[in-house]
Amino acid sequence: MAELSALKQEVFGYVANRLGEGIIDLELDPAHYETAYSRAVNTYRTRAQNAYEESYTLLSLVEDQGTYTLPQEVQSVRQIFRRTMGGLGGIGGTSSFDPFGSSMLNMYMLQSGGIGGLATYQLYTGYMEQAMRMFGGYMNFNFESVTKTLTIMTDPKASGEQVLLWTYNLKPEVILLQEIPISQWIRDYTYAGAKMIIGEAREKFATIAGPQGGTPLNGSSLKAEAQAEMDRLISDLQTFVDQSEPLSWIQG
Repeated sequence: MAELSALKQEVFGYVANRLGEGIIDLELDPAHYETAYSRAVNTYRTRAQNAYEESYTLLSLVEDQGTYTLPQEVQSVRQIFRRTMGGLGGIGGTSSFDPFGSSMLNMYMLQSGGIGGLATYQLYTGYMEQAMRMFGGYMNFNFESVTKTLTIMTDPKASGEQVLLWTYNLKPEVILLQEIPISQWIRDYTYAGAKMIIGEAREKFATIAGPQGGTPLNGSSLKAEAQAEMDRLISDLQTFVDQSEPLSWIQG
């Protein structure tokens, strides 16, 4: 996988070339490119569904510890899954049952040619779901998105149990910059941001002193062009040019 620094330099080179570096002298420092790039990435993350990804991760519980700190890229936790139907006495005191294996045993070995395998599976899964509701199979929790703190309402009574977290995370920048529709959007928005910075600087003075009475600067026109470009790019996100998934129908 490509390094993030190399991918960012490609973005900065694209912006510099579009601004005419080598033909004219640009007033931009490396910090200005970084500022325009950061603005582009943050704008994309706040407006595009494709900036996020759904994932699953394992968390090892610790005895009497109900608070855990998750990685910074985690934005929300949808659900916590346990491998057993619950229980608070430790990882060895709960019941674990594989309904798929039991259904296969019942259908194809003990009752070969008979019936009842699927019914056994259906009845047992219903029993497991009800037992999990009653005996701690579903864990109540709270996730603080700013501090990335996951608080489980009932402290574990033993260490070692692994639970599965269903989370939504920020896509890493290195992934954003390698997906073609996203990377092109970030490049164009970074270019517009850099043009806005140049326009802000040039607008401070109407003209620059010179031997022929001064040269007028185009700060206002650069800012207007940059703003029009940013507005167009935001509109492009509304038509899902970055391959984000549109909203589904909602009734109610």
